[in-house]
Amino acid sequence: MTLQEAQQNIDQWIKTTGVRYFSELTNMAILTEEVGEVARLMSRIYGDQSFKETDTNKKLSDELADVLWVLICIANQTGVDLTAALEKNFEKKNIRDAERHQQNEKLK
Repeated sequence: MTLQEAQQNIDQWIKTTGVRYFSELTNMAILTEEVGEVARLMSRIYGDQSFKETDTNKKLSDELADVLWVLICIANQTGVDLTAALEKNFEKKNIRDAERHQQNEKLK
């Protein structure tokens, strides 16, 4: 699935099953909550925290998909074409960071 297809599929789902989009500010709060769930799981999988019983069945892939879903909702609501935005972001990074990371001693 491409980003464009994902944006279209989520928009269709929202308009049929989800009734309507939550407000942009509500979706921003939901995005923050979902990123927090990713952070919580990452700290248990890759960090030093132990799993709580309520976290044992959670999957990183599902939590990341939740973040992507809400991010796409926000993009749809605000008229952002994520494909075009990502392409522009690559251009920016290729110019700004062309040699930056290769010269970073911390990465060697």
